[in-house]
Amino acid sequence: MDINQQININEYNYDLPDERIAKYPLEKRDSSQLLIGKDCHYSKDTFSNISKYLPPNSLLVFNNTKVINARMHFQKETGALIEVFCLEPISPVDYTMSMASDNSCSWKCLVGNSKKWKSGKLYKSLEISGQELSISISRVQQIGNSFEILFEWDNQNVHFSDILEHNGNIPIPPYLNRESEEGDKQRYQTVYSEHEGSVAAPTAGLHFTEKVFDDLKNKNIDLNFVTLHVGAGTFHPVKADNAREHEMHTEHFIINQQNIKSLIDNFGNITVVGTTSVRTLESLFVVACKVWYNPMCSSHMFKISQWEAYDDNNCVLKNKAKEVLENLYTWMSSNNYEQLSCSTQIMIVPGYKFVLTNRLITNFHQPKSTLLLLLAAFVGEMEWKKAYNFAMNNNFRFLSYGDSCLFL
Repeated sequence: MDINQQININEYNYDLPDERIAKYPLEKRDSSQLLIGKDCHYSKDTFSNISKYLPPNSLLVFNNTKVINARMHFQKETGALIEVFCLEPISPVDYTMSMASDNSCSWKCLVGNSKKWKSGKLYKSLEISGQELSISISRVQQIGNSFEILFEWDNQNVHFSDILEHNGNIPIPPYLNRESEEGDKQRYQTVYSEHEGSVAAPTAGLHFTEKVFDDLKNKNIDLNFVTLHVGAGTFHPVKADNAREHEMHTEHFIINQQNIKSLIDNFGNITVVGTTSVRTLESLFVVACKVWYNPMCSSHMFKISQWEAYDDNNCVLKNKAKEVLENLYTWMSSNNYEQLSCSTQIMIVPGYKFVLTNRLITNFHQPKSTLLLLLAAFVGEMEWKKAYNFAMNNNFRFLSYGDSCLFL
């Protein structure tokens, strides 16, 4: 496809009244409404019945990232309140290592009220599980509209993950227009969340319960989990009239040999849960293309740029995608790579040809968002409008805490 082609973002807009945005989740996760889109026809059911619509002996791919309590507050001696919103680790750059830090680490952060904090350290005394400590923050450097913030504390029995857990607030989406509450700590988290690092939930997964998982297993549907840490950029609207001028945010993902083996074994029969899982799988194919063309490459090269998936050489390989994946699996085995840690800036827009996404479970997305562009790429530029009109006319709830869709 021609990546220079204009995409008018105004064509991916719709009227979303505030009262249609779900401010709170339903009492039961799987009692949300489910829109089913198949062959340009739309119907509705309850999410608890989703297994009825998925083929037996197929694969479901989830994102098992865990949302961290990324918002922390510090107070200057003058009384000014400073909010620090952790976005991603800088040192150590690995999420797991940063969470396990026992005296210091630095993160890329948004800083609220930054004009009131130009320099110097801010301190806060904490008690965590009976452990007393003093934590300080200092500004290292500015990075665009964010900052590198150094966190230091004086108790090596306490890890950074403990500090976030006990001192931070869950970063619920800004469009909810409310402060986070105690219930959000559980409900803005999937029941299968495992690896800490996201600052936004992979919301398509919020509807799943143990009962739904039991129903899926009874149909011999395999469950597979990848990890992509969702960034705050997921909420950034596309402001340029031509969406191709939008700079896509970068997110980090981890995928292992078992993931790839499952994708190979179920090739062509894969249901993907959420746009973050889609971004992971479609980025994985670009990684596989890199290895195909350069088997001597090393894993530090696996950074997927915004339009790399559209390169002619990569598009040619989509005709033998399964073979390309098998080659990646063999390469990982030969080089003793149990897993790959990668970053992706992939932007999926109408015209993109999907490789590993055959069916999609997703929530309803914001107008003029990159997530809506991804949906339009998957279902068609007219079909997303039909689906959203159906949802509006049938009292569906929208956005993160809202209802869901299954596109077959």
